[in-house]
Amino acid sequence: MDKKTIILAALASADGVTYTPVQIQKMLFLIDKQIPTFVGGPHFHFEPYDYGPFDAEIYVCLEQLSQEKLIEIVREEGLRWNKYRLTPEGYQKGIVLLGELMDEAKKYIQDVNAFVRKLSFAELVASIYKAFPEMKVNSVFRG
Repeated sequence: MDKKTIILAALASADGVTYTPVQIQKMLFLIDKQIPTFVGGPHFHFEPYDYGPFDAEIYVCLEQLSQEKLIEIVREEGLRWNKYRLTPEGYQKGIVLLGELMDEAKKYIQDVNAFVRKLSFAELVASIYKAFPEMKVNSVFRG
């Protein structure tokens, strides 16, 4: 898998969901850290940033996937950030990619997807800092 295909597979593990940037960043961070060999990774270069592990390349990939009509970038009035969701074509492609993974990797990705979506922003960032304290070094988060 490459960067774009791991993004598609990760997002496809929950049908029809719209993701915030922090959910995507933390989900891909956990996949890269916890199961890199299962997905041909690590794929990203996460660095400690304002709210924990961050790789700007993820946004480049999301933009490319949007241009390929596989991801929809959702802009909501009043928000300073975009949200992201798979198009029907992106979901179909992501499901195929997810299905190509070993069962353990597929289960982990599904579990981590559910994990990042069930927590609030503050809970998610705090949980990452607890498990990976080295990612807190440049934090502006005080939650």
